[in-house]
Amino acid sequence: MAASNASCIFCKIIKGEIPSFKLIETDLSYSFLDIGPLAKGHSLVIPKYHGEKLHDIPDDYLKDSLIVAKKIAVAVGCENYNILQNNGKIAHQVVPHVHFHMIPKPAESDDAGLVIGWPTQQNLGMDEIKKLHEELKGKL
Repeated sequence: MAASNASCIFCKIIKGEIPSFKLIETDLSYSFLDIGPLAKGHSLVIPKYHGEKLHDIPDDYLKDSLIVAKKIAVAVGCENYNILQNNGKIAHQVVPHVHFHMIPKPAESDDAGLVIGWPTQQNLGMDEIKKLHEELKGKL
């Protein structure tokens, strides 16, 4: 593992210091079943590079983690699923190590799996969106 944090629970899982129900391990990623699942097959995929937020992780680790998440979704056999990744406490990140949830969404229940709302609270006009677009393009 390129970067690790001795006090991080996910770094400890990667090192085998804490047991897990490992699914796939590559040179760059480690995946395991979530022990508090939202649905059967709910899994976590963690880069083997310690970083709290997505922008802290090298691109090759992120690419590998999404490939692993895809393989798990196929193995679970879920037609519908969410890939979830949160950044920061107020964005609902509990463990300060980047991780991806692969959460199956069973067809038989709207209440199983990830349940979210999508409240549109920003009523931006087209002029404001155009201005933001130009600003972001200049930074990219």
